[in-house]
Amino acid sequence: MLFEETKLKGAYLIHPEPVKDERGFFARSFCGREFGERGLEMFFVQCNISYNKRTGTLRGMHFQAAPHEEAKIVSCTSGAVYDVIVDMRPESRTYCEWIASYLSAENHAVLYVPRGFAHGFQTLRDDTVVFYQMSEFYHPASSSGVRWDDPVFDIEWPQTDNRIISETDNSYDLFVRNIRIRREKACSHKS
Repeated sequence: MLFEETKLKGAYLIHPEPVKDERGFFARSFCGREFGERGLEMFFVQCNISYNKRTGTLRGMHFQAAPHEEAKIVSCTSGAVYDVIVDMRPESRTYCEWIASYLSAENHAVLYVPRGFAHGFQTLRDDTVVFYQMSEFYHPASSSGVRWDDPVFDIEWPQTDNRIISETDNSYDLFVRNIRIRREKACSHKS
């Protein structure tokens, strides 16, 4: 496996090194030893599959809040996605910055998403399947997100006339509003 460190600390785009023969190829997409050598999560407790019927389906930007933050390994097993992560760690030098990766069934690339990141994707083909490995169990009370089109992040999504977004993903508050609400709650607990 080839680990390509991104500009966001701790996030990697991982490229399998296929061993090919007349049958096809074999490649590793995860190795605990190699992940551990880089200080990455090695223990994953849940796997999820996201089937997306139409091109232009956008899911995101999702995360689980502390103390249930999760690391993810994301791959595309059918079709293709424009996969986006945003650094939501206030102490990080890349706080609120984002990157996008192209994941497809053909390139077999894998994205390692550290704890403290929001994640989302837009499908580039019909019948796209995304496979996730998660370091934490799903915790509904910690499930959250930020708007996919939030001007604070200014994510450049692929243009499409047919973007499909869930009501939930479209209803997340803007990030600036989320910060103000959190401060108000913190101040009200002090009085």
